[in-house]
Amino acid sequence: MKAKINNIMSTELFLPIVSLILVLIINIIKTPNFFNITIQNGVFYGYIIDVINRASELVILAVGMTLVVASSGGTDISVGAVCALSGAVACFILSGGEVSTSVYHSPYIVAFVSAIIVGLVCGSFNGFLVAKMNIQPMVATLILFTAGRGMAQLVTNGQITYIRVESFKMLGNSVKGIPLPTPVFIAIAVVILTFIILKRTALGLYIETVGINNKAAKLVGLNPVLIRFIAYAFCGLLAGLAGMIVSSRVYSADANNAGLNIELDAILAVALGGNSLGGGKFSLLGSVIGAYTIQALTTTLYAMSVSADQLPVYKAIVVVIIVSLQSKGFQRIIKEFKLKRKVEKVYEK
Repeated sequence: MKAKINNIMSTELFLPIVSLILVLIINIIKTPNFFNITIQNGVFYGYIIDVINRASELVILAVGMTLVVASSGGTDISVGAVCALSGAVACFILSGGEVSTSVYHSPYIVAFVSAIIVGLVCGSFNGFLVAKMNIQPMVATLILFTAGRGMAQLVTNGQITYIRVESFKMLGNSVKGIPLPTPVFIAIAVVILTFIILKRTALGLYIETVGINNKAAKLVGLNPVLIRFIAYAFCGLLAGLAGMIVSSRVYSADANNAGLNIELDAILAVALGGNSLGGGKFSLLGSVIGAYTIQALTTTLYAMSVSADQLPVYKAIVVVIIVSLQSKGFQRIIKEFKLKRKVEKVYEK
């Protein structure tokens, strides 16, 4: 029995799951009806539904960030700005350059594909700088982190562009007759498709190999430049998709606030998922669990009447504690303590 418990505790998803459970327990203590679900007009409502729904964009970005971290040992801090830029481009196309519109000036599919292409181009730009030019990931992605929102402001002429068309809201809200919000299904689809691609092809293994040892990867015939480029391009593509969801939620393009600070939550989701920020072996499911943990934590803090300005401080404290508990240093201390206890027991006998 003890051996089974030790095996469970040694799995890579044990601590991420425990962290999520702890946050959920805190939610239940603070809000006893946290898991209560009601149905209004055929749609599910409740705290837990809100957590799952609001975490959708973060889950999508965490998937892309996981591959970026695993392949390069660095992070893409531009995904929030890319979200804003992609949403701005889509809304500009749909509005025909107007500040507010109640009809589409271009087909929705054109705007959607354009947003995805913008994200893909931004990710490819980051990938080129990191993979081909060998620029440190944070420095390379700092360019779009700084300029991305400025470009979005240029697209929208410095104003919030409103798309007051009911069908535009469906991607970020819900479709009539379907009880769960649309973003939930999109996030699930992204996770499943990415998992299939990584498992059915050798891409997942290639990413881990390049992240662990770049030189060794070259010696066995891999192309680290191409693999890292693909990871960053894919991350940008997902940022474009997340940008469409963000814009759809508020039926507008807000260059200043769309996706604001979400890149930090995406990085934290990867870390909370038990992934090493130094690259190499990764857990996609761990990052997804990390994303839901962060959103559940955010919901908890709001329920405790923590203001939006103070939220990052409290969130940082909790995240530092959780990450510390998952760190190799803490695990080493626990092992040394257990070993010491065993030695003491032997001497006592």
